[in-house]
Amino acid sequence: MNVEQVALQLYTLRDHLKTPEDIRATLKRVREIGYQAVQVSGMGPIPEAELVAILKDLDITLCATHEPGATILDDPAAIVDRMQKLGCALTAFPHPGKVPMGSLEEVRDLARRLNDSGRVLHEAGITLTYHNHSTEFKRVGGKTILEILYAETSPDYVQGEIDTYWVQHGGGNSEEWCRALKGRLPILHLKDYVINAENQPTFCEVGAGNLNWPGIIAAAEDSGCQWFAVEQDRCPGDAFDSVTQSFEYIRDHLCSA
Repeated sequence: MNVEQVALQLYTLRDHLKTPEDIRATLKRVREIGYQAVQVSGMGPIPEAELVAILKDLDITLCATHEPGATILDDPAAIVDRMQKLGCALTAFPHPGKVPMGSLEEVRDLARRLNDSGRVLHEAGITLTYHNHSTEFKRVGGKTILEILYAETSPDYVQGEIDTYWVQHGGGNSEEWCRALKGRLPILHLKDYVINAENQPTFCEVGAGNLNWPGIIAAAEDSGCQWFAVEQDRCPGDAFDSVTQSFEYIRDHLCSA
């Protein structure tokens, strides 16, 4: 992994991304920290052309986005239109929301809908990935939901965006999942996992928790991962301090160049 492949998932800084002025100021700070790429999520309204201009001015690559799950499933053409305006070819289904996944039939139906939407995106040169949480580690029909979703979709139409914290939270193994998605893992969410003073699992800066980052990164690289996106759903203090700490750990301990 090279430092140019390290991105920031902007959801981490969502409280600082409410207006176009906020967005420009926040992205400037992100670039000053050292991130050269971002994944767009949790951002207030801004015209695509204005966002593209800000990113170009700051020399930041837009490597991927998260788009609303309902829009992906119900109106994939709208996703194609937005991605083309952004000049970005990688997006993710962020969360199933209210989509039922309590039975094998319901999970298979979600897989079918993802596959259908992914086909529309694929035909426009855009890759759809699936972003997991721990809910996909529930078992239906003897397998985890995540296993079924990948088994029931085409690698051409639905690829992976493994989230390391939520894999751990669900009782899975991130290294194994990275290897299982060989050739199907364009982006990985780097999110660390620790037990707090109340004996509960919680988010922390990359390198401050319990995950085996050298093993995870090696497995992801073996599977062809292109982007490594730092994300921290909740930060103990200033979110900018947290994303700086994560970047510096990754740069100093995990990057080859």
